[in-house]
Amino acid sequence: MKHFIRGALAASAIAVAAPALAQNIIVVAHGQANDPFWSVVKNGVDQAAKDTGASVDFRSPETFDMVAMSQLIDAAVNQEPDGLVVSIPDADALGPSIERAAQAGIPIISMNSGSDVAHDLGALLHVGQDEFTAGKIAGEALAEMGGTKGICVNQEVGNVALDLRCEGFIEGFGGNAEVLPTGNDPTEVESKVRAALDADPEVDTVMALGAPTAGEPSVAAVKAVGRGGGDVKVASFDLSAGFLQAIVDGDAAFAIDQQQFLQGYLPVVFLALNAKYGLVPGGDVPSGPNLITQDKAEQVIELSAQGIR
Repeated sequence: MKHFIRGALAASAIAVAAPALAQNIIVVAHGQANDPFWSVVKNGVDQAAKDTGASVDFRSPETFDMVAMSQLIDAAVNQEPDGLVVSIPDADALGPSIERAAQAGIPIISMNSGSDVAHDLGALLHVGQDEFTAGKIAGEALAEMGGTKGICVNQEVGNVALDLRCEGFIEGFGGNAEVLPTGNDPTEVESKVRAALDADPEVDTVMALGAPTAGEPSVAAVKAVGRGGGDVKVASFDLSAGFLQAIVDGDAAFAIDQQQFLQGYLPVVFLALNAKYGLVPGGDVPSGPNLITQDKAEQVIELSAQGIR
């Protein structure tokens, strides 16, 4: 697979040298571009547009709203773009709209979430990571570090990708863990994690599902109850400069990097090449998971601050 990804990146490099492409590509994501995670995705989208010369429009609902997102997909279909990129956090809600796009002959690539349903809905391929597997790997790693009782902080319960992360974590951890539902407000996350730690001193592991929204507040909560410095192991999906610094400082165990820049970049490049030359990869591209531990975190901090990692 590494050879395949290198080949795909080489293809994108060829596209840079080629005359500007005039294709129109629409990206419909469930996350907003002002979210720290999704801003990196959009940076990837914007870079791909620059590299290929394609016209690319990034759209998302104002909040996590599947009805609004399905309407955005329907509107995109009506514009008859040369390619459509979608994230699929809820296949039941978004499936009919995505299937209409496929039936209209619009090439579709899914990214970030939906790897388990993308092909059934008509997508050519998926760029992302298997969320359950990533969660399981994280759970196994935390159990090996000595974790015995955990919580999985889910800031978007109902987002299938995040739910799968928690399910995988709990299985990999050995089952002695439960989901802690929160919202996207970091202040709320910190408060709820702190309350959970106060209520059950046996909790020694916190699995967060987003570094800036849940990972950093979880580290703050652990410190607030006086159990910092590794007494409570905190890990998180995705990256932020602040959470990476917590790893460097020994206040967090690791982060799971799904390389969301690639999730924005590669689908646009692939669809531009498909529209121009009829070229498309023959299979899904796994952008993660990659565990960022203390020995790797410092070198990634600058790239995270730049909106690339």
